[in-house]
Amino acid sequence: MNNCCSTISSTTDKTISDQQKIVLISPYDLGRQPFALAEPAAVFRNAKYEVECLDLSQQKLTAEVLASANVVFIYLSMLTATRIAVEAMPRIIQMAPRARIAVFGWYAPVNEEFLRGLGVDAVFGGESETDMLTYAESLSAADEHPARHQAVVNLKRIDFMVPDRHSLPALEKYSQLIFPDGNRRVMGFTETTRGCKHLCRHCPVVPVYNGRFYAIPADIVLEDIRQQVAQGAQHISFGDPDFLNGPLHAQRIVEAMHEEFPALTYDAVIKIEHLIKYPDFLPFLRDSGCILVTTAVESVDDTILEYLDKGHTAAEFEQVVSLMKQHEIALAPTFIPFTPWTTISNYIDLLNKIAELKLIMSVNPVQLSLRLLIPSGSRILELPKQETCITDFNPASLGYTWEHRDAEVDVLQENIRNWTEQAESEGLSRLQIFNGIRRIALSAAGSDEKDVTEEQCGEPVPVHSESWYCCAEPTEQQLASF
Repeated sequence: MNNCCSTISSTTDKTISDQQKIVLISPYDLGRQPFALAEPAAVFRNAKYEVECLDLSQQKLTAEVLASANVVFIYLSMLTATRIAVEAMPRIIQMAPRARIAVFGWYAPVNEEFLRGLGVDAVFGGESETDMLTYAESLSAADEHPARHQAVVNLKRIDFMVPDRHSLPALEKYSQLIFPDGNRRVMGFTETTRGCKHLCRHCPVVPVYNGRFYAIPADIVLEDIRQQVAQGAQHISFGDPDFLNGPLHAQRIVEAMHEEFPALTYDAVIKIEHLIKYPDFLPFLRDSGCILVTTAVESVDDTILEYLDKGHTAAEFEQVVSLMKQHEIALAPTFIPFTPWTTISNYIDLLNKIAELKLIMSVNPVQLSLRLLIPSGSRILELPKQETCITDFNPASLGYTWEHRDAEVDVLQENIRNWTEQAESEGLSRLQIFNGIRRIALSAAGSDEKDVTEEQCGEPVPVHSESWYCCAEPTEQQLASF
């Protein structure tokens, strides 16, 4: 590793590497090689610990790896990962009898009480690498660490290191970028910032970072990209919650990346409001290799957008669709269609708007079945209960239960979820699935309209081969993947 970028160091002189083994586990990270294991792996290896990484989307839990572990850190980035971790916890504890179990990531501190009840010894959130290191050192010194008693959430800047990816499965085993003509590119994944300066009510980043974000130094990001290109990456997916939280920072990184690797393409997540705010940035994105932008639209109903505090309107979403077509950058809008404020009528409006804007090929069908998740700490909980339909916290689902005032809306969501799963298992096209969804919705409204035609589909866009979303419930297969 390039030591000029290795700025986190051990707080003590260590001669215990042979006795101290750290295992880092990622239950699931959207089909990506987990940056969140690679970065702390670099920190611990720099401090002379033996480190093993396990990605449960690609690997199985094994006693061979876990039996000698002193500490097991589990990364909880989202609901899906946390649910898988909960299922895996008894086996991890059994296979790692010497180890303390610790958790980190967005979903760790907000579920602290529940996780400690499962046997978790320490909980970390925010910029946690330094705290994770001092925790491991405290165990070797038989000292107490604050994270054993209360979640430690660090919102101060840390010194970053170049992620150490060498012990993770090969990039080619992860999600790839698939072009409309069927060609594929090996995809790398990195981040230029952590946290987010926005406060969207439903977002899991907000309860931890509360509007803060931190830029990862450009030289660190670029070195991470270089090592992934050396491992075969032909495309980079930037995983920042919003790539334009720091537009000049993003520009510096992308300019340098494009100069060094002119054939390398990339995609990024950018808010509607930033695509509106920085229209002059779009030609730069296109010319530097950006071929796809994902944006969390969530709804085309302004009332729902206000409840979610999204910072944009339905009209601005339409404006962005036009801007992206003008600048020839593919757009992948995402949605949370079923909320306490969804009606059958405005759900149909969403479907019709997708068809009107010719975005059927741009929207993964699973999104049209998603139901709003309300985890602990969610800003949704700030709203009056009579507006959210929330009942109780359900430990099994790691979220608050809500039932729609109109039971028919909940029935509709369940019917669409079942149809979408069945249709995708049968290999139906996006148009066929979309029309099936639309027929179910129209039937629920007592209406009957013609199917959408191919002319309304729009152009196909590049897609990630892994189609799951962080706001989706895990499948039975995922819960048994380890």
